[in-house]
Amino acid sequence: MRSLRGLLLFKLGVWVGMMGAAAFVRRTVPSRGGEDSDELALVAVLDGIDLKSRATNFKGGSMLAWFGGIAVDLREVELAPRAELSLHTLFGGIAVITPPGWQIESELKALAGGVDAPKPAQNGPDSPVLTVSGSAVLGGISVATKAPVDDPARAAAAAQNGEPHD
Repeated sequence: MRSLRGLLLFKLGVWVGMMGAAAFVRRTVPSRGGEDSDELALVAVLDGIDLKSRATNFKGGSMLAWFGGIAVDLREVELAPRAELSLHTLFGGIAVITPPGWQIESELKALAGGVDAPKPAQNGPDSPVLTVSGSAVLGGISVATKAPVDDPARAAAAAQNGEPHD
């Protein structure tokens, strides 16, 4: 009985310590970048961020989700050469939406979590390339490809099939 109580106190201490550290990071590490920024440094700790970027020379940046979530829509972005995104989660999630013409090179890893990134498409040699790296620890990272909202053919096909098209 004594060892069970000790184990429960240890677990409680770990959770309180993690939540305290998350609260400290939330106050000391601000997010940088907005919808017109060419570089992002998004930090969602005990919080959520939803961003639709319209950058004209997007170089990439970093995202950290710790007990929080980040959703970024890059479908209206002009991608710069050698653009890189560094994504990291701890008990959180990150979702990135890219247009169909981009080539995604994924170097994502998961530890007791999940990552989902499209396989490199055989687009033309001139197609923009986005390199995505990072890790998901007890969380998830998703990089999905969707047609832009203003694509009338995609919207019509989705409506005909009863699918949402964003």
